[in-house]
Amino acid sequence: MNADEIAAGRARWQARYDAARKRDADFTTLSGMTVDPVYGPPEGTGYPGFERIGWPGEYPYTRGLHPTGYRGRTWTIRQFAGFGNAHQTNERYKMILGAGGGGLSVAFDMPTLMGRDSDDPQALGEVGHCGVAVDSAADMEVLFDGIDLAAVTTSMTISGPAVPVFCMYLVAAERQGADLSRLDGTLQTDIFKEYIAQKEWLFEPEPHLRLIGDLMEYCAREIPRYKPLSVSGYHIREAGSTAAQELAYTLADGFGYVELGLSRGLDVNVFAPGLSFFFDSHLDFFEEIAKFRAARRIWARWLREVYGATSEKALWLRFHTQTAGVSLTAQQPVNNVVRTAVEALAAVLGGTNSLHTNALDETLALPTDESAEIALRTQQVLMEETGVTNVADPLGGSWYVEALTDRIEAEAEEIFARIRQLGGEGPHQIGPMTSGILRGIEDGWFTGQIAESAFVYQQALEKGEKKIVGVNCHTGTVAKELEILRISHEVELEQRRMLAQRKAGRDEAAVRAAVGRMVEVSRTGENMIPAMLDAVRVEATLGEICDALRAEWGVYREPARF
Repeated sequence: MNADEIAAGRARWQARYDAARKRDADFTTLSGMTVDPVYGPPEGTGYPGFERIGWPGEYPYTRGLHPTGYRGRTWTIRQFAGFGNAHQTNERYKMILGAGGGGLSVAFDMPTLMGRDSDDPQALGEVGHCGVAVDSAADMEVLFDGIDLAAVTTSMTISGPAVPVFCMYLVAAERQGADLSRLDGTLQTDIFKEYIAQKEWLFEPEPHLRLIGDLMEYCAREIPRYKPLSVSGYHIREAGSTAAQELAYTLADGFGYVELGLSRGLDVNVFAPGLSFFFDSHLDFFEEIAKFRAARRIWARWLREVYGATSEKALWLRFHTQTAGVSLTAQQPVNNVVRTAVEALAAVLGGTNSLHTNALDETLALPTDESAEIALRTQQVLMEETGVTNVADPLGGSWYVEALTDRIEAEAEEIFARIRQLGGEGPHQIGPMTSGILRGIEDGWFTGQIAESAFVYQQALEKGEKKIVGVNCHTGTVAKELEILRISHEVELEQRRMLAQRKAGRDEAAVRAAVGRMVEVSRTGENMIPAMLDAVRVEATLGEICDALRAEWGVYREPARF
């Protein structure tokens, strides 16, 4: 790109920056030095390939979605939390919001994640242990008691039973008197990554895609601010993938959902802004920054050139980041504070839109109030004390960062080509990327690729080629054993008692009729969300709804592979 083209781009950026709203904040260094909101090539000089870097708020969005960077709006501090019953988690949410958290992110327990009630025999010993137990809309009401759902963005990390759980969230908001069209937040819903990495599914892929398509249609029409599908790379990375694999598999899944929306006749410019992403931020500082920058660039280019999007917001890749749980160690757990801070800084320098920081004790148990506060304060120190919000994409133009960004993008493109190849050359029911993903799941290609990457990394650790402080080097310590949060068995007993009371006090005939109607709708092309909402309103439980659909659609069982 020559000097005149760069100057014209700078002028475009300046006009958009001047017109944008900025925060009332001090954008100088700690010593009082004034800094520019963005930096680029020196005036009057050219820069080969600068069109791939560009300016913040301008296609291909390598440097961020907004011309102001964090001067306009900082990232949302969205701490992931949930444990015990709805009342206990509600108290934790109020602590997080009172301490300066900007949004909520709900962690559900294993029975809820698997679409089972707390009184299900398969739930025994798991209720409330890895997240909050939610059996019905009544639990969701308690979960958000005293929290205005129309004023707080809410993320829910759940995929298999995401749609009925979201219906419970909507009914809880209705009972608050909230205007549902004002609700904002993110629902994970991403079933592809369950088959690829996390393994929390209910049905075969096709029924799950049916529900996701219905939800996309419903939200586009009724709840336009809410993002009904957060495509998750986090669990793919936690399973052992490389950064490039995490990026490629996640974006490929996103392209699959774009193809799903298009197959439903939806306008990509309307539904694509309702897709968001969820990435892991690991410990290789510069690689993670490059990954995030490449993600924005790839998504914008594919949405425009492959899927025909024309609106700016349809080209935007919005993403939430969580620091790497797999990087936390049980040995010398206080070191995890440092790891989390470095990972959080990488996410911020990569331009994340929201962020969760893990607590130092999460490799041992759910966070205590104290460790949760330290995790929250980690973000606040970055936001308020380090100056990272003063300049948009401060590492843009770094030879190292740009080379890594290009390399990760190239590796991702190679993986996309391989996935599409898996789908074959024949007709595709939904789209070529979706066909390749489904074949890759069926053949175990994704799990095999991730397993190989995890094996290579484990070998490097065992040989001492990769270091983890406190694990395979610098193992001496004077630290004392941590006090951890323990969930009492009384939580499960109380949750089961409450569930029994709610079942005894409801209109059983109304529940049976509503669930039956939902199943009838599942046999048609009609959108299932209204019928599912009706079932939730009469206090049909999560297990009852999911069991009815399991009986109708069957249960997916992963083929054995050796």
